Amino acid sequence: MKKRVLITGITGMVGSHLADFLLENTDWDIYGVCRWRSPLDNVEQLLERANKRDRIYFEYADLNDQISLIKVINNIKPDYIFHLAAQSYPMTSFTAPIETLNTNILGTCRLLEAIRNLMEQDKDYKPVVHVCASSEVFGKIPADKKPKEGINEECPFHPASPYAISKVGTDLLGRYYAEAYGMIVMTTRMFTHTGPRRGDVFHESTFAKQIAMIEKGLIPPVVKVGNLESLRTYADVRDAVRAYYMLVTKNPIAGEYYNIGGRYTCTVRETLETLISLSTKKDEIIVEIDPERLRPIDADLQVPDCRKFEEHTGWQPEISYKQTMEDLLNYWRNRLEKVDTFLTR
Repeated sequence: MKKRVLITGITGMVGSHLADFLLENTDWDIYGVCRWRSPLDNVEQLLERANKRDRIYFEYADLNDQISLIKVINNIKPDYIFHLAAQSYPMTSFTAPIETLNTNILGTCRLLEAIRNLMEQDKDYKPVVHVCASSEVFGKIPADKKPKEGINEECPFHPASPYAISKVGTDLLGRYYAEAYGMIVMTTRMFTHTGPRRGDVFHESTFAKQIAMIEKGLIPPVVKVGNLESLRTYADVRDAVRAYYMLVTKNPIAGEYYNIGGRYTCTVRETLETLISLSTKKDEIIVEIDPERLRPIDADLQVPDCRKFEEHTGWQPEISYKQTMEDLLNYWRNRLEKVDTFLTR
């Protein structure tokens, strides 16, 4: 029988790219969970197939509604579950901490409970579940505390935002359900990953969006920024979803947790400089600090040690940092060809 996969958060950057990857590289049927009000921009390439019910199906549910999750799990009975849905914007979490904690921690618990309940009813049902945490759980690591080879899985958590705190809860819940109930749940801490469809609330994407708007004459040649001194290690989202596929198919081990990330490390300032260098207006652009873009506390030194995951699965990043940044900038250029008016942020 053909495998069924459930993706929570299919309309997000990662979820939409994961659906693309699975359609191209497997024969699985793909069920994407989204809310009735979720924007469909990231999945517009899937809509024709969804209308024909050609291996891609959209299911309406909400992490904050237990009944909807139970119905989806019971009706689909997925073999693989990728739990990607979240309130995923760290900056937003400072102004909406309760929503962030509720959606990310309790929402994950609701989903895992729905899966556990079905497993109790059907003893033959044993899905493979991926719970997506975040490298933000490690937070603000002092330079003298960071391992020489990068942040490994055993580094202590020091979350620097309500979002990061919520992902600590998500991470621990995944491991708890594996250990307490024998569920095949694995947790990942993906470091910065970006590319086409990245939300404009993230630093590299807002840089690219502003540059594209400058090129089209929609805003003055000023890129507004926050903290430029944080260190980030970048992976391409298309490499990230390939890693997630390998996670659930390469000897999945219940309760395991992995750091995953790219190889290219630089400051946020250097990321900005890279994007500006790719612009047709690079000689005109100036940079301006916007106090509203500064976090009260900023995660820093985000350099991963991914050897555990790479040795287990054989995964390696393939797409270069420069290619990722070019594709991100071109994504925003293409978006502006369709719509002229965007919120400047």
